[in-house]
Amino acid sequence: MLNSFYKQGVIEAGCDEAGRGCLAGPVFAAAVILPKDFKNELLNDSKQLSQKNRDKLRLVIEETALDFAVASVNPIEIDKINILNASIVAMHKAISVLKIEPHHLIIDGNRFKPYKSIPHKCIVKGDALYLSIAAASVLAKTYRDEYMVNLAKKFPQYLWHQNKGYPTRAHREAIAQYGITEYHRKSFRLTNNQLDLNFTRLGN
Repeated sequence: MLNSFYKQGVIEAGCDEAGRGCLAGPVFAAAVILPKDFKNELLNDSKQLSQKNRDKLRLVIEETALDFAVASVNPIEIDKINILNASIVAMHKAISVLKIEPHHLIIDGNRFKPYKSIPHKCIVKGDALYLSIAAASVLAKTYRDEYMVNLAKKFPQYLWHQNKGYPTRAHREAIAQYGITEYHRKSFRLTNNQLDLNFTRLGN
């Protein structure tokens, strides 16, 4: 069982993102406020869970959380401000949508920029330590995966329904063969030997 809260006695939201290392698609982030008595032995870092368990936990979190929100930043913005800043922006956007304003934030990882005047704590591997961060990781991951599966219907050649935009060999080979789409992150290394950026743009 993960820890319930980092700071006791206040309204605390856990935040995490999904899709930082992808070649295509937005980066998603979630913010979650859990009840004080919330317990779930299955809940953990989303990367340690099967898709079936992530989907099951998503329903549990959405039904039992005091509040939650999911937001994203698109590839165009990622290319403009870089993926780290885009991840932070996505978390800020998610926090801003919460109906309940948290008094404290716990963030997965070691980098964050203050949101308004709300105190925060960055926690490396926090998604494997705190329930609210783990819950945020599950929501960010499942919402993003769902987005990429739907996008794969428009661009089946990249196998996004399987790789979700991550840099698998098949994904890189598809980029080399078919070029890039408006959903690819042009600031990322898209091919194994990226000699130029003169890719054919698809989907325009």
